[in-house]
Amino acid sequence: MNIKLLLKMDEAKIKSPLGGKGNASDHLANERTFLAWIRTAIGIMAFGFVVVKFSLFIKQLAVILGDKVTFQPKGYSSITGVILVGVGILTILFAFLRYKRTEKQLEAGDYKQSGFLIAFVTVFIVCIGLFLLVYLVRSI
Repeated sequence: MNIKLLLKMDEAKIKSPLGGKGNASDHLANERTFLAWIRTAIGIMAFGFVVVKFSLFIKQLAVILGDKVTFQPKGYSSITGVILVGVGILTILFAFLRYKRTEKQLEAGDYKQSGFLIAFVTVFIVCIGLFLLVYLVRSI
């Protein structure tokens, strides 16, 4: 698709056929979208939690085994996990703000699509994926 077409689609206004207040299906769709973003945020935070806990488990295992195993103390697992939890919290905040803004737009009968939250989460997950890829390749 052409980038100009995408930008026009992003700025397109969709008028409610009821002249305001939106209809029930619009509001229910808004709620479903909000809940989907909440599930996404919970998944991101859970993954961050697992990364941090696994890092702590490896450190404890290294202490128990002593000289039998080599452990790299300069790992980025803990930092990555904490960042994931923080981004999960930000995703919940942005999802709530988007939900309320969409609700107001539906009630006014003047909906404008916004892709900020989608772009934010996509860019973040791609960055974390690339970081983890580099980290794993270096550890081989």
